[in-house]
Amino acid sequence: MSLILPVNGVRPSYGNNCWFAPNATLVGDITMGDDCTVWFNAVVRGDVNAIVMGNRVNIQDGAVIHCTYQKTKTIIGNNVSIAHNAIVHGCVIEDEVLVGMGAIIMDGARIGKNAIIAAGAIITQNMVVPPGTIYAGNPGKYLKDVSEGQAEVFMRTANNYVFYSGWFKDEAKGS
Repeated sequence: MSLILPVNGVRPSYGNNCWFAPNATLVGDITMGDDCTVWFNAVVRGDVNAIVMGNRVNIQDGAVIHCTYQKTKTIIGNNVSIAHNAIVHGCVIEDEVLVGMGAIIMDGARIGKNAIIAAGAIITQNMVVPPGTIYAGNPGKYLKDVSEGQAEVFMRTANNYVFYSGWFKDEAKGS
């Protein structure tokens, strides 16, 4: 069973049709919309500030979502995919964003709608990634604009993770 804990009397809240892996951790001031998933060994830690997520956000295996005490919340829009082992910390991620495997997004950064943060990229403190762009490297730098075909990936990936979670929900019903 997932570890879901209150901090200072504030408990995570979530919408309909969400799924959390048995070893996912959610603590404190977390608000998430419908159809969100938090995968194996992922941690969403709203202990020192708020974390707010829209609908169809998937936090994949080993990812960490956190914020900064009395300074920065973490706000994540709709249809956002945070890939395996990414770190998202005290920043704003707008709708339909893909954060690649092992990427790091630091405090005060803002990721525009339909952007891609490439695998392994580091988006430094207070950096602004414009909508519809791909940033890669360390520190993250503009690589190119998102193509029309790449833009379709945002919705497909968000919807796929809702679909994948159904496999685990179905297993639980059968046991």
